[in-house]
Amino acid sequence: MIESIQQRRSIRKYTSDPIDPEKLQSVLEAARLAPSGNNMQPWTFIVVQSEQQRQAVMETSHHQTWMMEAPAFIVAVADMAARSDADLAIYLDENSPHWELKRAIRDTAIAIENMLLEADAQGLGTCWVGFFVQSEIRPVLGIPNNKFVLGVIPIGYPAEQPPARQRKPLTDIVRYEKW
Repeated sequence: MIESIQQRRSIRKYTSDPIDPEKLQSVLEAARLAPSGNNMQPWTFIVVQSEQQRQAVMETSHHQTWMMEAPAFIVAVADMAARSDADLAIYLDENSPHWELKRAIRDTAIAIENMLLEADAQGLGTCWVGFFVQSEIRPVLGIPNNKFVLGVIPIGYPAEQPPARQRKPLTDIVRYEKW
């Protein structure tokens, strides 16, 4: 597993080859199997493949035109209601203080990482895009206001192999027993 983690890169150039449906299903299955607090599984994934819909998502992602090279996007949505017994009719955005939102985001982030690693294992490239505004991307995909879009994942066969980027050494990021 460490080799996959070491080899995975954010890909921004893709071939025009369509994704093998079994590989896409395997990536989605990896997300489904992710751990979550109290097994709440507070996520939904929207697979976007049509050019028109990908274009609309790309435009809401600050016009990052490189995204259009990928034949599909997977949009990861966190559902705060899955972490709460209350049916909260609230508006969620980047500034929401709600604890359950933060827990749903944490759990959905784990599922996204599972997808990224499985995509790499399937010979696919991905890039986690988080540069969008909730109020712009949700209407494009029909996502309710009480859900939180965590990421858009362009996915396809890589047409590049970027070099590894510098990572901090463990001695800079690990503490034992306390700070």
